[in-house]
Amino acid sequence: MATPDESPAAKRWLPLEANPEVMNQFLWGLGLPVDEAECCDVYGLDDELLAMVPQPVLAVLFLFPITSQTEEERRQQENEKRDISSKVYFLKQTVGNACGTIGLLHAVGNVTSEIKLQEDSFLDRFYKSTASMDPLERAVFLEKDREMEVAHSVAATAGETEASDNVDTHFICFACVDGQLYELDGRKSGPISHGASSPSSLLQDAAKVIKGMIEKNPNSLNFNVIALTKKVGGAF
Repeated sequence: MATPDESPAAKRWLPLEANPEVMNQFLWGLGLPVDEAECCDVYGLDDELLAMVPQPVLAVLFLFPITSQTEEERRQQENEKRDISSKVYFLKQTVGNACGTIGLLHAVGNVTSEIKLQEDSFLDRFYKSTASMDPLERAVFLEKDREMEVAHSVAATAGETEASDNVDTHFICFACVDGQLYELDGRKSGPISHGASSPSSLLQDAAKVIKGMIEKNPNSLNFNVIALTKKVGGAF
């Protein structure tokens, strides 16, 4: 989704569909080995449905509609003081409709110690190149990266729905870093901590936060949850 204060000349991409198959092909093509990790649907937030999600879960992606309620909450969070682990990988969003790709970059970027990327692949080079950058510098680096723009475009047109840049939904990512559950949203000024978590409880902890967001927008139906899971037998 486009940032609300972006300039009329700001770069815009086609939105990425909330489709695990599309996301997998996208990530695998960028250097996430097929036998390391994959995206899969989370069909519901009840315990029995969460139990169906393959383990271990590395990150959780959440697609939700942007409403007056979510915008007001985002503005309030901008003024909150944050105690954020220096290990959190975060980048701002400066490209319209790039939230799906940024969500995936947040998902993989915070578990690079748990998965082995293909050496000298796009993702390997991207994280190494941006490791010492601040969130806005990372955003500018992404915005200028032609290889990522082309890869995103291919993925955005591979979904089942007709691609359009006129959308009112937004992707964010939840990841566990240093024992904390972090909400990673490129439209916000930094990560948001939602309290204690662990790799084994990440999915359940993220589900609680997501339930709260859904309850605040009872008239909206356009929600989607996708988990990035580690494949059993993949390299640690």
